[in-house]
Amino acid sequence: MEFTDEELTSMVSENNEDAKDVLYAKYNYIIDIIMAKYKKSIYALSLDYSEVKQEAMVGFTDALIRYKDSKETSLPTFISVVVERKIQNCIRKADTIKNKVHNESYSLEQEYEVFKRPLEEIIGDNRKNPEVQMENHENYEELIKKINESLSPFEKDVYDLIINDFNYHDIARILNKEPKQIDNTIQRIRNKIKDLL
Repeated sequence: MEFTDEELTSMVSENNEDAKDVLYAKYNYIIDIIMAKYKKSIYALSLDYSEVKQEAMVGFTDALIRYKDSKETSLPTFISVVVERKIQNCIRKADTIKNKVHNESYSLEQEYEVFKRPLEEIIGDNRKNPEVQMENHENYEELIKKINESLSPFEKDVYDLIINDFNYHDIARILNKEPKQIDNTIQRIRNKIKDLL
């Protein structure tokens, strides 16, 4: 008997290992796509590839447990987003540790001859004003809401993957569609967003 992804994820949330194995066999290629995307970063930071892949597997399992069909996104899209965030966090953590000493070696108060002013002024953010931050956040949230309302369910899946830095070939593989169809969908999404701006 064939089960839908929703039925299988429901079974996973009830600790059914067989359902988890079925979904892993069906969607484990997503992990390979995302790992390939971050391969250079993993090696540049001297991370253990197998440890990062293990983190990706944890993300995959988290996605299966947390997925609800009411999320208005497909399971492959949700898995992709969760796994990618898990890998990004792993890389970000390693990068922070590796660069901590390097970043602490610059004085913010020292006036640098090249710039004729202190580093503090160069990298300072004048957007720290809480009122400006709140207004920017509200405008951003409103725009995201309008974008989501204007997209079809399929366009929403593609959009979610685009904003998580997947290229259209990877999106086509994840969503099991032709690259040309994804390219056309991306053009429609861009046009809809342009109309909102």
